[in-house]
Amino acid sequence: MPYGSGTTRIMRRRFGISWFALRAAGFALVALAMCTDVEAQPARDPIEGFWWGTAGSPKEIIDVGFEFRRDDAGKLTMRLTQPASNYFGMEGGEVEREGDLVSNEPFALSMTLKGDTLAGTYPGPNSPASLHRVDKLPQPPPLPNVPTGPAPRWETRLSGQVFASPVVVDGVAYIGTTGGVMNAVETQKGAITWAFGAGAPIFGAAAVSADAMYFVCDNGLLYKLGRADGKELWHYDLGDAAVPRVLPHPTVFDWDWQGPQPVLADGVAYVGSGDGSFHAVDAASGQRKWRFETRGKIRVGAAIDGDRVVFGSNDHFVYSLDRASGKQVWRVDTRADADGAPLVHAGRVYIGNRGPGLYALAADSGKEIWRLFFWGSWVESTPVVHDGVLYIGSSDLSRVSAINPDDGHVVWRSNVHGWTWGTPLVTQERIYAGAAGGTPYFVNHTASFSTLDRKTGKLLTRWPLPDTGGHQWGIAGSPAQDGDAVIVATIAGSLYSFPMK
Repeated sequence: MPYGSGTTRIMRRRFGISWFALRAAGFALVALAMCTDVEAQPARDPIEGFWWGTAGSPKEIIDVGFEFRRDDAGKLTMRLTQPASNYFGMEGGEVEREGDLVSNEPFALSMTLKGDTLAGTYPGPNSPASLHRVDKLPQPPPLPNVPTGPAPRWETRLSGQVFASPVVVDGVAYIGTTGGVMNAVETQKGAITWAFGAGAPIFGAAAVSADAMYFVCDNGLLYKLGRADGKELWHYDLGDAAVPRVLPHPTVFDWDWQGPQPVLADGVAYVGSGDGSFHAVDAASGQRKWRFETRGKIRVGAAIDGDRVVFGSNDHFVYSLDRASGKQVWRVDTRADADGAPLVHAGRVYIGNRGPGLYALAADSGKEIWRLFFWGSWVESTPVVHDGVLYIGSSDLSRVSAINPDDGHVVWRSNVHGWTWGTPLVTQERIYAGAAGGTPYFVNHTASFSTLDRKTGKLLTRWPLPDTGGHQWGIAGSPAQDGDAVIVATIAGSLYSFPMK
């Protein structure tokens, strides 16, 4: 509209204002709106955006990435991308800012911003980290395209689920189920030779001697059966029949899916109990020799160390007891449930837990020699040492790891894409590993039976195991060798024999 038109003149006369005043008022309204918008939206923090770099220690360096962003409430938050742990855009909570300092307590992040560089520690004070600004972060990789390997020679379906590991001796696999049955399965064709109904779930592996076998049942009893016919020879009351058990669940993380495997030495069976007690039982008579108390469940096996026996408890401690008397020699606080069975090797105790990771302790004193962080993953696998290298599985890390047992340095880690709770089966050239899958879960885990190159960790074959329903499926326990075959048990309740390649 041209200035001085009829309409403008009428507005100017009627309201006593000029066009310039109207225009100024309009600018003022726009400015006010802009100021109001600025006040509603915090100024962009220079930390916002994507960052990528490395973190770790001399034992292991990994890639790590962060996205810092505002949530709907305007709070500065963090998302974590850490491929080694299978985290991609995982919510990390609120971020604290003080000057150039950037911190996040849940993930033990403390870093300083200098231009396009973030430097400091993550996770925790002993893990230096350095990152730089990037345009985007990696996305989850697809499952590897590798051969499936040879098909199983046979499958034997058992009752209930199977979380226990098979134990193979002289061509027979001994395996218990949540259906309450201990089975003896000949490994040539998979035929069941005998079955013993214990009447309550069996979660632990059996211990086998020349003429007998021993196992723990959730009815609170330790059983001794004849190997040839499965006839009961005696049972011993461990006192934990009323102790509750929590199986793996999508949102309840106090999982309690393991059972203690008895360990036999010099005519004595040593075994833990769900009520936190540890027992020495005469293997011939089934009579108690002594009993020791801890303050947490003992759901995994022990290891013999000369005249001592070593085990972990959910009270966070690792214990070494005198085998003859049951008196404590030493104990060590690992700061989390010590629910991995220990390995005693060359004067050291190696044991994992549900927190700080894998420990190497002096067998004579319990003194910590080294500790290796597993990047937030539980370590419930029992390690094995072969040709001077320690091999171990993991939980959410979904990796089989090769580690220098002297100093804890990582040789390699290989992703098998599922929970690897069992002990890897190590041969001269190959490693065989079972993995469990689960959904819903914040990490994508898939089930398989895999073969790796022992020296490099390269994934050679991967036999996928189907989703059988429920929260978890696949292989929970350890594979066992049977001549030129590998015997594995699935959570769904089947026993398989895979040919070695």
